[in-house]
Amino acid sequence: MKSLQRIFAIVRKEVRQLRRDRLTFGMIVGIPVIQLLMFGYAINMDVRHLDAAVADLAGTSASRQVVMDLSQSQIIRIVAQTSDANELEMLMRQGKISVGIYIPPDFERRLRQPDRAAVQLLVDGSDTVVQGAAAQLAQIAQKPTNSPYNDPAPALEIRTFYNPERRSPVNTVPGLIGVILTMTMILFTAVAIVRERERGNLELLITTPLKTPELMLAKITPYIFIGLVQVSLVLLLGHFLFQVPMRGSLLDTYIVTLAFIVANLALGLVISTLVSTQFQAMQLAFFVLLPSILLSGFIFPFAGMPRPAQIIAEVLPLTHFIRLIRGVILRGASLQELSDELAILGVFIVVLMFLAIMRFSKRLD
Repeated sequence: MKSLQRIFAIVRKEVRQLRRDRLTFGMIVGIPVIQLLMFGYAINMDVRHLDAAVADLAGTSASRQVVMDLSQSQIIRIVAQTSDANELEMLMRQGKISVGIYIPPDFERRLRQPDRAAVQLLVDGSDTVVQGAAAQLAQIAQKPTNSPYNDPAPALEIRTFYNPERRSPVNTVPGLIGVILTMTMILFTAVAIVRERERGNLELLITTPLKTPELMLAKITPYIFIGLVQVSLVLLLGHFLFQVPMRGSLLDTYIVTLAFIVANLALGLVISTLVSTQFQAMQLAFFVLLPSILLSGFIFPFAGMPRPAQIIAEVLPLTHFIRLIRGVILRGASLQELSDELAILGVFIVVLMFLAIMRFSKRLD
């Protein structure tokens, strides 16, 4: 009986401690709710509204009908009109479209030649999910046309760029760099700062001439090199074990990776100012990691998510890094062609570092 009383006394003490720890209580409720909402609402394997561009060199009623039929499938969304196939390839390399529709000038004649493709579908193979959507588009295009002139259904040829073999590692390994860096950089930084605070080392540093920005820069610098080592390891293993190509510049790869590392370290610093213990730091890091993996386009197609989920994904650094790293490694895009995404990462760095410095100074006061 006394043993049970002692056990219950400890249980009551733990419950009271959990009630005072608002962050832990929030995680208990928040993590299952967020998982349920993301898997039940945001995660959708049915790809819809892929950005597409059209190069209609025929300009006939039949060619326009084909484009209309494809767009009405809701698999693609026409966002641009181009003058030739080269522009389609350029837009795809820049990551601005996933699908290009090329209709040649002799489209009408090809319609009556079943052995010749009348339409070319250019597909970004750096995302294997997009390739599956292209197959659905091909089926739609080869159905009987709705043209009032009773034109035959066009034969469609699919040209897959960047990963025609549909090998999963080619798509997965570049994105995995971002997942690894998100997990390690945020966690390492947040835990390291909180550990210094728990041991009282930060109070010792306050007495030195170091300014807050200098202190924070000094704390994250070793982790920048750790992140670069991790990236180098993944790139080497990906190349030699899985034959992942490097179509872009290796220097560009390290530049975008360095920007992403700094963004994650800044986020880790912000987290360290919000928590009091290492356990809370790990909890909050996991809280950020989960939506980053699920909503960034690393596993599930970004185009298949509802608009609210896409808005949330756009404020996650991993979303933009996935676009950057796949653009450089798989599509051979230059930093100039990917400047918009790189600029967004730069904004993340500035905003997060500002918040971290402001909150860090307030905590020290």
